[in-house]
Amino acid sequence: MDTVPRITLNNGVTIPQLGFGVFQVDDARTTDAVATALETGYRSIDTAAVYGNETGVGRALASSGIPRDELFVTTKLWNDDQGYDATLTAFDAALARLGLDRVDLYLIHWPTPARDRYLDTWRAMEKLLADGRTRAIGVSNFTPAHLQRLLDETGVVPALNQIELHPALQQRESRDFHARHGIATEAWSPLAQGALLKDEVITTIAARHGRSPAQTVLRWHIQLGNIVIPKSVTPARIRENIEVFDFELSSGDMEALAGLDRGERTGPDPDTLN
Repeated sequence: MDTVPRITLNNGVTIPQLGFGVFQVDDARTTDAVATALETGYRSIDTAAVYGNETGVGRALASSGIPRDELFVTTKLWNDDQGYDATLTAFDAALARLGLDRVDLYLIHWPTPARDRYLDTWRAMEKLLADGRTRAIGVSNFTPAHLQRLLDETGVVPALNQIELHPALQQRESRDFHARHGIATEAWSPLAQGALLKDEVITTIAARHGRSPAQTVLRWHIQLGNIVIPKSVTPARIRENIEVFDFELSSGDMEALAGLDRGERTGPDPDTLN
């Protein structure tokens, strides 16, 4: 396995460009899946309070024997816990479930604009950052409009925005906004939950490179500069997903994949989810 490159966030902290996600993995299975990922070479693990598997992640981290400073752990604040005091309380609970004294990245999971609490939530996250309890803070599923309000009214630019991003939903407006403001782009559902893996454009490019469709899509993300967190509980796929640093897509391949953008989401719309 080739070493995973690291992306430098806007506060100087570095994050592996490819990590391991545990969305929709129950707590019991999470421990084995994360243990397999760590053994395979992953060092970045992405979880969230609402996934219900922070405890399983913590078990795998504790038993791995890997020094804490070699790991990058991300978790996310759920919508019901937004607000200044509630955020601080929820963060303490997340650390307890993970069995850690700090995380590397803490994210607001959704903007939930109808609740209108994300500014107060962000100020609490700024305190967590200042207190050294998280090394970086960011957001998830924020649109450029949500981000602009955050930039206008608070003090710290998010280090990262984790958004649904794959060839059928390429999020060019968000990626351009992130680039202008020094915000890293991280893709959740980078494979569109498998929906694109039989697409003829992708399978043709994959065959040309002797790679799987999943590896081809992940390589597309890497070459765009995205951070990716593919999820699998299958050991062979966990290994396959990290083996994407020893080949390169051509400009023609990238152009063909750019043509697959249809604005199609697999998940909720950030403007309406509350």
